[in-house]
Amino acid sequence: MSSPFLDIRDLRVAFPTDDGLVHAVNGMDLTLHRGETVGIVGESGSGKTVTSQALMGLLKGTSARVTGQIVLDGVDLVPLSENAMRPYRGRKIGMIFQDPLSAMHPFYTVGRQIAEAYRVHNRVSAKAARTQAIDMLNRVGIPDPVSRFDAYPHEFSGGMRQRAMIAMALICEPELLIADEPTTALDVTVQAQILDLISSLQAETGSAVVFVTHDLGVVAEVCQRVVVMYGGQCVEEAAVRDAFFETAHPYTKGLLASMPSMADEAGRLTPIPGFPPSLLDLPQGCLFADRCPVSHLVPGDRCRTERPVLAGEGGHRSRCHLPQQTVTAATLEVLS
Repeated sequence: MSSPFLDIRDLRVAFPTDDGLVHAVNGMDLTLHRGETVGIVGESGSGKTVTSQALMGLLKGTSARVTGQIVLDGVDLVPLSENAMRPYRGRKIGMIFQDPLSAMHPFYTVGRQIAEAYRVHNRVSAKAARTQAIDMLNRVGIPDPVSRFDAYPHEFSGGMRQRAMIAMALICEPELLIADEPTTALDVTVQAQILDLISSLQAETGSAVVFVTHDLGVVAEVCQRVVVMYGGQCVEEAAVRDAFFETAHPYTKGLLASMPSMADEAGRLTPIPGFPPSLLDLPQGCLFADRCPVSHLVPGDRCRTERPVLAGEGGHRSRCHLPQQTVTAATLEVLS
């Protein structure tokens, strides 16, 4: 297989506070090939968005301490300065932010902001940029794009703002697209339209896509692989089907069990007990040990004294002391 287009190795991000360092990302690893779609899932606070911000270089110039490697098309982005990073944003990497209303400037029209994003990376006139922006608004399904070019963000509906944000992210045809919760707060009909739009535009441009989401249904629909994050770490990485049907980590099994199911007539949900670990004071052993329903099966109290490594075969890796077969059988019994 060819070398990955994106290769994240041992990424760590910490934020200094009055109470100490907040370890938001703790040794994140991820590879991505051109044309591939990978989903990053996990609870709020698991490190998904901070990982995407580090990828975009948005933490440069802040107090965040970023170490490790983010190798994009052969170039490590971590040591680059803010000025050196700017040409990569928009041209190499595009990002769909979680809340387009706050991500867009309220004082400028939607069309002007999209055209400006295009002119940053292309030496064209304002008229040519306007033409490109209108064409992009049309491609993402904005009705009457000529008049909508001069509308402000607050004059768009939620679904239209999200489409405009997609237009802004894709107008320079980036080779990597990061979609950070792109369907949050949208109804299911608009959500389906947005997912179809991203998939169709990806097919046109051949870009790689990282989907950051808490919705496993979205992952099942649009992704080929999934990375499950917990406590700032990847605890399981697998093809989507393997993650759903041959789950190798108790936390992933807990996420699946907490989803509503049409098969359960009683409508019961099985929540994961307890709370995530404090990112100010991470435990010595497995970060999921205090909430894990099968930690008692590991001899010698290793779950609380030894942090498991991410290991596995055939592209299916898990950060657990127990073998996959034991986890699958034991968690099925406990969570049934």
